[in-house]
Amino acid sequence: MLKSTRSVLVAIFFIFPIYILIQLFVPVYDSDKPLEIEIPQGATYKSAIDILAENKLIRDKFLFLALGKITGVDRKMRAGYYNFWSRISPFDVFQQLRKGRIIEYEITIVEGDSLLEIGQKLQEKKFISADAFNALARDSSLLSSLNISSPSIEGYLFPETYKMPKGARPLDIVKLMVGRLRASYTDEMKAAMLQSGWSENDVLTLASIIEKEAETDGERPIISAVYRNRLKIGMPLQADPTSIYGVKSSKIKIMSSDLRNKTPYNTYFIKGLPPGPIASPGLKSITAALFPANVRYIYFVSRGDGTHIFTSSLAEHNNAIRHVRAAPDRDSEKEKEHTAS
Repeated sequence: MLKSTRSVLVAIFFIFPIYILIQLFVPVYDSDKPLEIEIPQGATYKSAIDILAENKLIRDKFLFLALGKITGVDRKMRAGYYNFWSRISPFDVFQQLRKGRIIEYEITIVEGDSLLEIGQKLQEKKFISADAFNALARDSSLLSSLNISSPSIEGYLFPETYKMPKGARPLDIVKLMVGRLRASYTDEMKAAMLQSGWSENDVLTLASIIEKEAETDGERPIISAVYRNRLKIGMPLQADPTSIYGVKSSKIKIMSSDLRNKTPYNTYFIKGLPPGPIASPGLKSITAALFPANVRYIYFVSRGDGTHIFTSSLAEHNNAIRHVRAAPDRDSEKEKEHTAS
């Protein structure tokens, strides 16, 4: 009897490891096409194992439950879409779960992108249609929940490269981008905003104009000062990029005729700042909006090479315009003069 028991134990001792090896390392999926499986948000580890078993990606569910308990994967499994390839073994499947290797898409929001460009990028990755995103961006309940005092989320989506999981909710994407913006504010920036009496929306609106005007970092604080100086004396901002907001893409050249567009954002017609940002400003432009240069300039004209001539009087400004127009190869279709109306 004792000998028989020993034989059984020895057999188990040798057979059980072989069983585990077979269950974990013998391939289960053999196809030329990858198999995409969704582990839904809120799914438990056990329900995820059921999904994998239904798709014949694992053999022994109890073995996977034990592995999850031992490694802690059962407590930190990542929901999302997983891709499984040909000749994959159950152990490879487990490794995918353990490392949370879900399908993700890279989306890059560039400084100066508007809702138009951002909506197109989200549509390309099939997160949401451009039209639906445009409606979401102006949803009053969303704006209220995010404490945004602006007609839309324009300017509140922080420029950065994001890795978005396939199937991510558009609402979660928006909240993430707004969260990144506010996380970028330093204590010094928050103190400057509070001391200036400007709201977050005011700062981002000016920053967005700076973003569209400035091509060199060194000029951002100077351009900021120009617009702040104009605000102080009640002079129209006359910022060219505001004239086309909501009319055409900012990627399209601004023409002299665009300055006559009668919109709530065109600072050739309205006094003060527009009701909200016109694009997503980068951190450098936000910083410039809060910390303008200590200069008295109220005019600037583009040299056509990405830099500007800044002046304090209309006479100086007119001289600068003549100088620029006299330069060879000057584009005569559109002079960015920034004169008072």
